[in-house]
Amino acid sequence: MVYTTALRGSSEMKRWSLNWSDIRVFLAVYREGSTLAASRVLGVSQPTVARQIETLEHQLGLTLFERDTRGFRPTLVARDLLPQAEMLEASARNLEEAATKARKSNARPIRITAPNRNFSPIFTKILSDFRDGHPEIRFELISTYDILDLAAGEADIAIRITPQITNERLICSKLTDVKSALYASRDYAARHGVPTGPDDFAGHTFVIYDPMPGAMRLNSWLMERISPEQIVARCGEPESVTASIEAGLGIGPVAILYATDYPTLVRCFDPVPDTDSTSWLVIGPDAYRRPEVRAFVAFFAPRFRTAYVAQREQAMIAQAYRPER
Repeated sequence: MVYTTALRGSSEMKRWSLNWSDIRVFLAVYREGSTLAASRVLGVSQPTVARQIETLEHQLGLTLFERDTRGFRPTLVARDLLPQAEMLEASARNLEEAATKARKSNARPIRITAPNRNFSPIFTKILSDFRDGHPEIRFELISTYDILDLAAGEADIAIRITPQITNERLICSKLTDVKSALYASRDYAARHGVPTGPDDFAGHTFVIYDPMPGAMRLNSWLMERISPEQIVARCGEPESVTASIEAGLGIGPVAILYATDYPTLVRCFDPVPDTDSTSWLVIGPDAYRRPEVRAFVAFFAPRFRTAYVAQREQAMIAQAYRPER
């Protein structure tokens, strides 16, 4: 912030500029009594404070402080100028407060889109922790299986499960490898047992995705190893797949961490190699220019990775099938 003042001499007008930084230094030295104490308050070096006082005195053509072994003592003219300097300080503070309010009132929410299952307890815990440190930032959560156009601004951030992101305009951060396995209900397992591998599929019924999502590679693997007669339900999204499995209709593919939302399910056998997919945090190019979006991405991604892996390992133990003896 720069204030411009004109000094009129006897024969000419000399123009000069006051820098708000110099006024802050003047007030700090006046109040603290030394350049050393003022430097501590301002968080700058003592030589910088001394240099700015000398610059201000030169600009004003006035001696503001008497220097002695006890520090800096304000002169009479410094005392006369103090009220005006404090008025500038108050104006600067009011301007800063008004700007802060304007930022808050004009701030756009961060719009995050993901399928409903991705707004999980892991997600909400990290979001809550981020809000603790950034209460001024607002969010809008868009639960949908539709692929919104981030480049066109339909949302700012997306969580997507797909082998790869092909749009080069989007900024991507890999979150995790998403592992899936075949699950059955405890009731189905009690009545029919569960297969320990593809060689045991005979005699079992299955729930599949149809249409087949590209992210669910286990579904493709399963379809190659069962007959059409074994399929008892065809579903379009994870919720209907898990509902059919819970109902005891048959065995079906479920992402391991998603299965933890359904404690009546048991895992038939460990994940099949080479059937993982990948979850991504995807950001639109315009959204990534916003500091609050970059701050959220930097905060969210590493915490999500750590929490996801830990909970996935717990789920591997908790939902393994153990026949009752």
